[in-house]
Amino acid sequence: MHNVPNMILIGSTARNSGKTTLASLIINRYKLNGSVVGLKVTTIHDKNRKCIRGGEGCGACSSLKGNFQITEELNASNNKDTSLLLAAGADRVYWLKTLEGNIYEGFENFIDRIPENAIIVCESNSLRTVVNPGVFIMIKNTRYCQIKKSAGKVIDQADIIIENNFNDDFQEIIEKIGNIIKNKPSKDAMF
Repeated sequence: MHNVPNMILIGSTARNSGKTTLASLIINRYKLNGSVVGLKVTTIHDKNRKCIRGGEGCGACSSLKGNFQITEELNASNNKDTSLLLAAGADRVYWLKTLEGNIYEGFENFIDRIPENAIIVCESNSLRTVVNPGVFIMIKNTRYCQIKKSAGKVIDQADIIIENNFNDDFQEIIEKIGNIIKNKPSKDAMF
């Protein structure tokens, strides 16, 4: 297990829950505190299987070369999640695509690429199985009753659970994150 006190990890119970919106607000808030790096993790269960979202999919899973792949986002002007994180003010943004069994190895490769004191704002459920972040936030999407399997495995480890009914903004959550970071008993806290 990696202890990463300078990471804010955001998971969700379903797609389209507001992870990127919240991550962008957090990046915008913490970019003044030093270097901020964005990370999106896509965990692939079987690269030879059909897309878990149905249909043809986006090709992310089937295009994986090796056990994991890290791509740096350089374009802040399109609607991809990684582009939105870059546009929010992150110094650098990466996309880690990894087979489920190689998430630890993929994360180690990522962490070697970034400044030691950088604040990491990450979107992932599965990463919580190998990383102990400074703060772990789980967004519960109230539009869907069924919880993603990856969220079910880690929801009990969340420091903050947000019931997102899509009527509220996340500003109150940003303040709550700051309070948790200040009060967390970690001598290594970076915030």
